[in-house]
Amino acid sequence: MKTKPAGSIGVFDSGFGGLLVLKDIVRLLPAYDYVYLGDTARVPYGNRSPEVVYEFTRQAVDFLFSKGCELIIIACNTASAEALRRIQQEHLPEAYGRTKRVLGVVVPAAEEAVAKTENARVGLIATEGTINSGAFRKELIRRKKRIKVFSQSAPLLVPLIETGEYASEPAKLILKKYLSPLFAKKIDTLILGCTHYGILKREIQKLAGKRVLILSEGTVVARKLREYLLRHPEIDSRLSRHSRRVFYTTDLTRRFAKLGSRFFGSPVRAIRADLER
Repeated sequence: MKTKPAGSIGVFDSGFGGLLVLKDIVRLLPAYDYVYLGDTARVPYGNRSPEVVYEFTRQAVDFLFSKGCELIIIACNTASAEALRRIQQEHLPEAYGRTKRVLGVVVPAAEEAVAKTENARVGLIATEGTINSGAFRKELIRRKKRIKVFSQSAPLLVPLIETGEYASEPAKLILKKYLSPLFAKKIDTLILGCTHYGILKREIQKLAGKRVLILSEGTVVARKLREYLLRHPEIDSRLSRHSRRVFYTTDLTRRFAKLGSRFFGSPVRAIRADLER
């Protein structure tokens, strides 16, 4: 007797940025069911210790699995860089055996950057936690030893984005200040190493000009997810396809619905989630 698929694809981020990733995934794979979780009450993760990031990520993973997810995308670069490997190697085998999967965004972005760069000079703009983890540098150099990686932390961008002030003139000046040192290094590829930054892609491209390729993670992750499901039909067969989208937030649901709809590109109805139970 054939088992009826019942699992959703979960997408987790510390805030709203992951909705940009989900938007691209849904555009490419619209038939699947998705559950999104934004830990907006505790954003940003970028200035947290690795142990705290791991604990927050573990709580989020357990919450999404409790909501019927079979596969989870951690659409938070800090969590992907500082917690994903431990989640995969320690928490999943202990709590779920080999039945569940959790994937991140760092590896797909690094693979794409290596494939696209022509002068082997890659820039990275990210949170302090992501940069300090060295995850992007490690993944880039592992794939291309002669590559040069230039990193810039941008601590003010996530708060500006989370408050909806990312289009203001002060925000544009801050963005220019962060990016100028990277452009001075003659990079030809720039990784937006925080999913929040995707909403700034157009402004960043204006500052960069045509010589620099801007890699926003949404389209890359969506394509890599499709390829992953094709390689793993045993996982794909457990995923339900009713085009359902459910959104959870750990903070105010009205605020999440308002700003989240802007990120996702269509109306979002949020449900309050408590991760610390």
